[in-house]
Amino acid sequence: MENLLAVAGNAGPKVRSDCEISLEIRSGGGIEIELVSRVKALYGESIKNEIFSILSFYGIENAVVRINDSGALPFVISARMEAAIRQLQKTDLEYLPGLIPENCYSTERDRFRFARLYLPGNTPGLMLNAGLHLAEGIILDLEDSVAPQKKDEARILVRNALRNVNFYGAERMVRINQGARGLEDLSYVIPHNVNLILIPKCESAANVIEVDNEIFRLKKRHGQAGNVYLMPIIESALGVENSFEIARASENVVAIAIGLEDYTADLGVPRSAGGNESFYARTRLVVAAKAAGIQPIDSVFSDVGDMDGLLENVKVSKSLGFEGMGCIHPRQIQVIRQGFSPGPDEIEKSRKIVQAFETARQQGLGVVAVGTKMIDPPVVARAQKTLDLAIRLGLLDPDRINEVPA
Repeated sequence: MENLLAVAGNAGPKVRSDCEISLEIRSGGGIEIELVSRVKALYGESIKNEIFSILSFYGIENAVVRINDSGALPFVISARMEAAIRQLQKTDLEYLPGLIPENCYSTERDRFRFARLYLPGNTPGLMLNAGLHLAEGIILDLEDSVAPQKKDEARILVRNALRNVNFYGAERMVRINQGARGLEDLSYVIPHNVNLILIPKCESAANVIEVDNEIFRLKKRHGQAGNVYLMPIIESALGVENSFEIARASENVVAIAIGLEDYTADLGVPRSAGGNESFYARTRLVVAAKAAGIQPIDSVFSDVGDMDGLLENVKVSKSLGFEGMGCIHPRQIQVIRQGFSPGPDEIEKSRKIVQAFETARQQGLGVVAVGTKMIDPPVVARAQKTLDLAIRLGLLDPDRINEVPA
């Protein structure tokens, strides 16, 4: 039997919380493990025991395993080991880490999604403490941030992260790849309590329906009952023109986002700070989302060092009707939250609207007014949403909602 060799994972001076595993399956000689690790004295035996367990799980009795470890946790080691094995033998077996209790939650259709942090799906060091930054959503990305030759192993790492990393209540999102590869991505994440799937470069309702149908099939196969929401990303002129149909393609679509880097490339123009080239697309998407009753989400702001520019961008985004945006660095989260947060005047106006509506309801009145302006139910609903957001952000004491307006 000819020896077979595979390599998975990452190594290098800047790599942390990861490992590179070289696996050679041979015809005899048993199992040999070579470990290079700064924590070998403390955790060397447990790492080796984990490797033995994985090899046994896959029925491998003769192999040489070389591990260059930079502080990888067990869920990372097992992901890298499984990825190497899958390069050498066809198998449907999955070596799954435990699903921690902290990850057994679902999310609400209309929850706030104003800050969503993108994390490269093949970089575990960025995943471990991501939830501590308190973004509304954590996006484990399998698409643009993962090199083509690493996409297969990224799927396994993302799957393990969904089961074993505490994201502290953030909506756990995965951006899949396009087309057939994206549908295959779903089989690695849907059974593991992912909350939302982002569909990249979406150009038609058919793109959404295809993903939605595959999710339904996988949920039925695995006996899952919870919701998996969808967020199509519009990144082309065709997608913009079809945005309303995309927004209405499935009841599981809860938001629709725009990706301006690819959109402007599709137009053949550079993306500018002023955004004149994307104004039509952004407003078209907002109108489509509002008409469909879902959330419009703006594009990321790519200059992670320009906080003032980010804040101005968020203010413009909010004024156009967007309800959130993506971010690519944790330091952007608080700025985005500040920009989308209601100000004191907005909070007080909303409080008066809600209080006036409740007073009118209790008195059996069919007409509600604040000052000289008549208030209808959609305005009340928006005001209540503003108050909910203010309370969640600590900007309003919930006991103040029922104060009598001055």
